[in-house]
Amino acid sequence: MKYFGTDGFRGEANKQLTVEHAFKVGRFIGWYYGAARDKSCKVVIGKDTRRSSYMFEYALAAGLTASGADAYLLHVTTTPSVSYVVRTEDFDCGIMISASHNPFNDNGIKVLNENGQKISADIEARIEAYLDGEIEELPLATGEDIGCTVDFASGRNRYIGHLISIPCHDFKNIKVGLDCSNGSSSAIAKSVFDAKTYVINNEPNGTNINRGCGSTHIEVLRQFVVDKGLDIGFAYDGDADRCIAVDHRGNIIDGDKIMYVCGKYLREKGQLNGNTVVTTVMSNLGLYKSLEREGIDYEQ
Repeated sequence: MKYFGTDGFRGEANKQLTVEHAFKVGRFIGWYYGAARDKSCKVVIGKDTRRSSYMFEYALAAGLTASGADAYLLHVTTTPSVSYVVRTEDFDCGIMISASHNPFNDNGIKVLNENGQKISADIEARIEAYLDGEIEELPLATGEDIGCTVDFASGRNRYIGHLISIPCHDFKNIKVGLDCSNGSSSAIAKSVFDAKTYVINNEPNGTNINRGCGSTHIEVLRQFVVDKGLDIGFAYDGDADRCIAVDHRGNIIDGDKIMYVCGKYLREKGQLNGNTVVTTVMSNLGLYKSLEREGIDYEQ
C-alpha cells in the first residue's frame, strides 16, 4: 500500500497527508457506499484534538456530500466511539481522524466498515487508485442528491451512556486518576467513571496532544497516582483506543496484564465468552503462559 498502513492513512498534516487527499477519500467513500450501489449513504466522522483534525473533518465532509453521501459529525471523540456508533446506528461506514499516539503535527484517516472494523485491503487499494488518478473521475451529485452534514453529538452521548451502563459494582469510594493525553478522552473519560476522579492533561489546545503525557509517557500518571494517594490510574493515547493502567503504588499494568486480569475475572464469573481471550500478535509470551495456567483459551 502506498498511503494506507496498518492503521489507516497517516502522515504529517499537509505534507504526506493533505486536505486534497482527505477530500478525495471522502469523494470515493461517498460514491462507493452510495451512488455506486444506487442507494443513499450515511457516514459518521469523529476526530481527535489536533489542530489539523478540524481541517480534515471539513475536507472529508465536503468530499462525502459532493458524492451524495450524508456526513454525521461526532466532533471530538474516541476511536472506539466511532466503531460503536457505526454498528449501532446503521451507518454505512465510519471515519476517525487521528494519528493516535503521534505528535500533533501528524494526522491520520482511519476508515471503518459497517461492523466498526477496519475496512478491507481491497477497498483501501481502490481508494489509493482513485487518489493516484488510476480511476476515472467520479460523478458529482447535483440538486437534491447533494449530501448534507448533520451535527451528531448525540451519537457520542449515546456511547457515553453505553459505557456508563456496563459496570455492575459501586465504585464511588475508589479514587481514580485519569491522564487524558490532551486528546479525545478529554471529552469523555471523566463523565464515564462512577468514582472520585482526578484528571490531568485534559485541556487540549490543538498542539499539546500526547506531549509529555498519556500512555506513551506513563511516568507522569505514575507520579500523580502516588503523590495523590489514588487507588488506580488510567492513561490514554490521543484517540483513546489505547490504555495503560497503574496501581496504587505506581506499578505499570500494561495491556497484556489488563487482558489477563479481565479474562480471569470473567472466567471466575462464568462470563468469558467462549472461554477465550483475543490478543494481537504483539502480546507477550508470558500472557499466553498465564492464560494456559488458568485453563483459558486464546486467539492471536
